[in-house]
Amino acid sequence: MNQTPYIHSDYHSPPEPVSRFSKSFPSIVFYRYFFPIVWHASRSAQRGQYDGAAWIQSSMDVLQALEQAGVVFDITGMDQLSGLNTPCVIIGNHMSVLETAILPGIIHPRRRVTFIVKQSLLDYPIFGPVIRARDPIAVTRTNPRQDLKTVMEQGTDRLNRGVSIIVFPQTTRVQVFDPGQFNTIGIKLAQRAGVPVIPLAVLTDAWKEGSLLSDIGPIIPSKPVHIAFGKPIWIQGRGTDAHQEVIQFIHQNLMKWQQAI
Repeated sequence: MNQTPYIHSDYHSPPEPVSRFSKSFPSIVFYRYFFPIVWHASRSAQRGQYDGAAWIQSSMDVLQALEQAGVVFDITGMDQLSGLNTPCVIIGNHMSVLETAILPGIIHPRRRVTFIVKQSLLDYPIFGPVIRARDPIAVTRTNPRQDLKTVMEQGTDRLNRGVSIIVFPQTTRVQVFDPGQFNTIGIKLAQRAGVPVIPLAVLTDAWKEGSLLSDIGPIIPSKPVHIAFGKPIWIQGRGTDAHQEVIQFIHQNLMKWQQAI
């Protein structure tokens, strides 16, 4: 892919024409670019060369590949990240692999960031080295007590070192947002570390889950991608109000976007 410039503010995909082939076979067009991007990133990570700049570039290459396939992006609220003078905990809904691939290119130029991920992802043959290279916080998803301890200890360490953390409290990708499945681990971490949370809402069902491999699914260009960051929220008391603010931000944005389709 071509060198992608730093996205300075809210981003909307330019109205560039899409080829007839891309309209007919968007998944083929996308994966023709995507697989080499991931392979190159994995090789770089195995050589110890996958730094923050490389992460940003491969993330933006994926965004460009999706646009080549006809996917349109609408990204807002990035000034909320730029305006902070402290690391933060970014708490959002998790809909597809798309946000995992795209968020580093959006956030990392503004502030260093990492993810909370499933331990099993670190063992993937190609994706694993890439994930490990970015110093994630790995949890089991089978031992809640140990996972909470891991997130509190390692998360506080990252935040104290100036690294912000992306948290998906739903623990797995879901198409329908259910507040009842949205845990408070991100709120607890922010409260312990004394940092704000940034709400994150995503509508990323343009990248569907695959039937054989969940990460390799069809690309649906008719579904625009929406990503929005909210205002920083400082935790007060037990964090109940902050948790509800995050949920409300996600719910309101999803309702607005889905009604516009």
